[in-house]
Amino acid sequence: MMKLTPCYDEPLPPAFFPSTAPLPFSRLDFGPGFQWGASAAAYQTEGAWQHQGKGPSIWDDFTRRKGAIRRGEHGRVAADFYSRYETDLDLASALGLTDFRFSAAWARVLPEGTGAVNRRGLDFYDRLVDACLERDLRPLLTLYHWDLPSALQAKGGWTNRSIVGWFSEYAQLMARRLGDRVPQWAVLNEPMVFVGAGHLLGIHAPGRRHLGAFLAAAHHATLAQAEGGRALRALLPDSARIGTTFSCSYLTPHRPGTADEAATRRADAILNRFFVEPTLGLGYPTAELPALRWLLERYQKPGDEQRMAFDFDFWGIQNYTREVVKFSPWLPLQWAALVPARQRGVPYTDMGWEVYPESIYHILKQFSAYKKAPQLLITESGSAFPDAVANGRVQDPARRAYLQAAIGQVLRARREGVDVGGYFAWSLTDNFEWAEGYGPRFGLIHVDYETQERTMKDSGRWYQQFLGGGVLEDGRVQAAVTRQQ
Repeated sequence: MMKLTPCYDEPLPPAFFPSTAPLPFSRLDFGPGFQWGASAAAYQTEGAWQHQGKGPSIWDDFTRRKGAIRRGEHGRVAADFYSRYETDLDLASALGLTDFRFSAAWARVLPEGTGAVNRRGLDFYDRLVDACLERDLRPLLTLYHWDLPSALQAKGGWTNRSIVGWFSEYAQLMARRLGDRVPQWAVLNEPMVFVGAGHLLGIHAPGRRHLGAFLAAAHHATLAQAEGGRALRALLPDSARIGTTFSCSYLTPHRPGTADEAATRRADAILNRFFVEPTLGLGYPTAELPALRWLLERYQKPGDEQRMAFDFDFWGIQNYTREVVKFSPWLPLQWAALVPARQRGVPYTDMGWEVYPESIYHILKQFSAYKKAPQLLITESGSAFPDAVANGRVQDPARRAYLQAAIGQVLRARREGVDVGGYFAWSLTDNFEWAEGYGPRFGLIHVDYETQERTMKDSGRWYQQFLGGGVLEDGRVQAAVTRQQ
């Protein structure tokens, strides 16, 4: 893929700050209770794919498909977090983070998805949670980050309505084992991505391309989102915070004043509103998508609209870019298409996403405008640019500039009254980026996948300085943190 690395010399885009001048804000501007974190996910980092009783997942299966993953890569080793989690948590602590977000692999604790529990898998998450607490890192545990057990996929996976009960059983298991120590939980990670990319576009696991499969999976994920929240609330202490996360993009029409504006509203209903509004008791956004009403009638049952609602304590907002939308007669349901950044002559990242950190501000304003919106957390925000280790250092000025700009946009929204309580960078370390394999690197910490050596990037060092983090005494970690001095 051709790369266009943005230039951050003057003149800068409006959201960015000159590298030669001090930032016009500091951590203190966010207040003492603001959560500062970084995020990770089980399949993308853990490895140990068949270790100590873990069952296979749909991503283990999907990565075996010829042509499914760029360069034929897979997550069988990934960043080896399963073996190296203590080192990575030491680095997270050295960064000055207050929180660490990670996910559990469903198939590691329930190899068949239901039934017999793999105690060794649960023991791993016990150790991981305890290791976070020992370092004063508040754990934020995501129950589902796309790695469905293969045994459940064999029964239909997300297209089988029984998955609502299977998921509730899994949520209860995790709550009983870890609920005394995990103070914050996220039910699902970006449901529109795993149902859309996995069941309609076929570019993610399980690799299906069928409108009916997409609608069935979407409806069942909506139900599971709420039922999972209820399962947690029934077992967790009153002090525990329960949320879920949404993928979202600020959308603008390609040509204002044309059919592109209606197309943008339809795209917004699918990409930003579809999973949010049912949690508020508003149902699906069928006013903008009339065809959705009769299509969903096949899968909805009496009482489902009430079951889809749940009073979350927070929503996790996961935003990376904006999208420009145009009318398309070739895409049924939403009749809209996205105009790629590379066709618009704008800077873009290794993922092909426009460099547009103002998107995070607009999305925060949009989601906070709901009457009963809970507190918002930025649970993922980041950028992928080419990285190279030279003389023990990774100079990544584009990522650092993006990180600064995104945090500045969060503060902008906060100053305008948006209840946003935290910022989690994606990601702590480089990792397996799904269909893109190991090419794109989002991490604050560089991973050499051949040696598993960690090197803190300049962007990570800036985040460390911004947060007031310090270097731990542990020699291994000190070497990793101070390598660039």
